[in-house]
Amino acid sequence: MLSTRGSTPTSGARGTARPATTNPHPPDNRNHPHRIAIVGGGPGGLYTAALLKRLAPDREITVYERNAPDDTFGFGVVLSDETLGGIEHADPVVHEALKAHFVRWDDIDIVHRNTRHTSGGHRFAALGRRRLLGILHDRCRDLGVDLRFRTEAPPPDRLARTHDLVVAADGVHSATREAYRDVFRPRLTPHRCRYIWLAADFAFDAFRFEIAETEHGVMQLHGYPYSPDASTVIVEMREEVWRAAGFDELDEAESTARCAKIFTEALGGRPLRSNKSAWTTFRTVVNERWSHGNVVLLGDAAHTAHFSIGSGTKLAVEDALALAACLEEQPTLPQALAAYEEERRPVVASTQRAAKASLEWFEDLARYLGQPPRQFAFNLLTRSRRVTHENLRLRDAGFTDSVEREFGCPPGTPPMFTPFRLRGLTLRNRVVVSAMDMYSATDGVPGDFHLVHLGARALGGAALVMTEMVCVSPEGRITPGCAGLYTGEQGEAWRRVTDFVHAGAPGTAIGVQLGHSGRKGSTRLMWEGMDEPLPDGNWPLVAPSPLPYRPGSQVPRELSRAQLADVRQQFRAAGERAGQAGFDLLELHCAHGYLLSGFLSPLTNHRTDAYGGSLEKRLRFPLEVFDAVREVWPDERPMTVRISATDWAEGGTSAEEAVEIARAFAAHGADAIDVSTGQVVSGERPEFGRSYQTPYADRIRHEAGVPVIAVGAISSWDDVNSLILAGRTDLCALARPHLYDPHWTLHAAAEQGYDGPGAVWPAPYRAGSRPPRTGRTDAPKPRLTLHGPGQDV
Repeated sequence: MLSTRGSTPTSGARGTARPATTNPHPPDNRNHPHRIAIVGGGPGGLYTAALLKRLAPDREITVYERNAPDDTFGFGVVLSDETLGGIEHADPVVHEALKAHFVRWDDIDIVHRNTRHTSGGHRFAALGRRRLLGILHDRCRDLGVDLRFRTEAPPPDRLARTHDLVVAADGVHSATREAYRDVFRPRLTPHRCRYIWLAADFAFDAFRFEIAETEHGVMQLHGYPYSPDASTVIVEMREEVWRAAGFDELDEAESTARCAKIFTEALGGRPLRSNKSAWTTFRTVVNERWSHGNVVLLGDAAHTAHFSIGSGTKLAVEDALALAACLEEQPTLPQALAAYEEERRPVVASTQRAAKASLEWFEDLARYLGQPPRQFAFNLLTRSRRVTHENLRLRDAGFTDSVEREFGCPPGTPPMFTPFRLRGLTLRNRVVVSAMDMYSATDGVPGDFHLVHLGARALGGAALVMTEMVCVSPEGRITPGCAGLYTGEQGEAWRRVTDFVHAGAPGTAIGVQLGHSGRKGSTRLMWEGMDEPLPDGNWPLVAPSPLPYRPGSQVPRELSRAQLADVRQQFRAAGERAGQAGFDLLELHCAHGYLLSGFLSPLTNHRTDAYGGSLEKRLRFPLEVFDAVREVWPDERPMTVRISATDWAEGGTSAEEAVEIARAFAAHGADAIDVSTGQVVSGERPEFGRSYQTPYADRIRHEAGVPVIAVGAISSWDDVNSLILAGRTDLCALARPHLYDPHWTLHAAAEQGYDGPGAVWPAPYRAGSRPPRTGRTDAPKPRLTLHGPGQDV
């Protein structure tokens, strides 16, 4: 339904609908599908039929649609400029017909607690769904496509035998997909909100989001115009709110009238109307395969994306464009279907990640109601992580400026360069060099490499530079190359590093991360075989329970009570040395399956004593360690804790438990929670993507009420600004970007034209604070034109 991308450049992965083009070396006709059946007469199926018939008029194409020609269960359809560009290139006739009926607008209105905030420059285009279907019906008839309405398609296996190609465009409840379930292997994930499609007989003047805080809970309206005198209205709420409000007992007419009453102000007192409207729960459809023999899935049959981020129609039309192009370009049908899936799958996956972020934001909308009004609006607009601080600024600088002023940004200061205080430490900006294991110490002693590595990043402008995980005992190392703080010599070596940072990069803080490898120790250096046991010289491992990290790993000993006391003392002694070494901040590593993380996760803690079982018991030893370190760590210096907020594995730490873990550490004096995920069990299945761990930090920040550090695939300064300004995190920790560019933060300031206290160039480097000049690219403009004989002057 909604795409807030328009044609304005945005950050992040995205796909462009590419037009169907004729290959200069057309396929062998023996392999070119001639007789084609399309199951489903929605926009995706119809547009596929029109494209394929236009490209090869001799094709026999039949569309089977079980409903009548004008049956439709929605009202308006929104298409992005990039999709329309693909349509225009592939079929100008359809494009011109669509253009004649589009309504266009630029604004998004967000109404929350009787305050409306407007953001412009978004460029939407919409038309009625019936109108769209009528245009596609006419085009198919003109081209000679056989449209069979009120007709059930024959069984898929029969169609596959009698046709060269079968396109299953039969929607989210696809019978074709179900017939070959064992091949396509679909996963259908239901979500937590109920919603209903309705319409109003007037045109909103913007895309409108309106929040209603009722006695039963939060409800939201999504509304947009689709003709000069009509708008789509979607009402959505959590399942428990829907039931508490009694909607589960109302019929269609009663639900429609009740929604109009709840959102009477947005509607100006006007009624709503329905069209076979029913409350439903959105389901995300993902298939492991999109084709089987000569049968291929398209549109909602293959994938779905929540209406709050992208139209199913939009994706289906883009599928049709890609399928038609691949059939023209590839020499055989199997190659064409493989190319179609290869082209579309990453684009769809990216859209589905954005859609998941968006739908979960709306599911958890109540979490953000207390945010300042403009920050709430900005948070809503950037919820999918596709719309960002920078491209919102390009669209509507006035709106973005107002959000920044409310946030407290001084004029000309990007959000990432505002200060942040943790206990007695004030960080001059919001950027952290994340802890990264370097595996370059000798007997636990950091050397010249660490001085140069950490010193270079300290000179690069980040407010806080973190060491790698520094181990509290020889047996607590991950590899022989891991650094430690279990001897005086190691403490003195670290003092050399902190002294350089404080003298060479004034205003930069340096933090130490203390940890113990647990069952993940005694392994090779990362580049020699990550998590692989040492070929020789192994040391015994300890863990909460005697469970190897993966097959072939060493089996650890279960820690006894006496050994727990020893480990606790090792952390305490290391914390004391860290204070003497001059570190500004200490982080306790309770993530990634190392020793303390192993106590927290039910997948790695199978103990039956006071340190295992319930979450309260699993927390006991990590909290004891935290308390022991906090006792010796200087009171004015902050302590943080890194946790894995999910194990990405069934039965592991849940997001709800992560909030409770954060609360527990905060109650014991943790100043911030560094929110990472995973690496706890080898069989994890992470959901990678742009800033994919941030939602866990966001949840902990709002529900546990503790400052958080977000980490994980945050790669651009635009991401950092977006996350900070939306209130999803307080600090952003970046790892790989700082390996690529030690001066990442200073370069981010230069690229944004910022020169202030949040990004101070070291005096020896100030001459490089602007990008160096490149070779001249502007040629001198001609002053005279010389003419030869016979030419007029």
